[in-house]
Amino acid sequence: MDLGQRERDILALERRGFAGPGAKERAVREELGLSPVRYYQLLNALLDDPRALAADPVTVNRLRRVRESRRAER
Repeated sequence: MDLGQRERDILALERRGFAGPGAKERAVREELGLSPVRYYQLLNALLDDPRALAADPVTVNRLRRVRESRRAER
């Protein structure tokens, strides 16, 4: 089963670069209609989904590395 449209949109948003503070959160609200908290909950779950890895391995692996380095800092 493939990823749904929301999941594909989340990965597409993560591939983009954002200039300035708050730009990403604004895009999350305007483009996806999600609160930033809900967005990051969905993103975190998506990083553990093998379908996401198959769909966009570069983005998912990059985000997994970021997540792991942040966990290691704690």
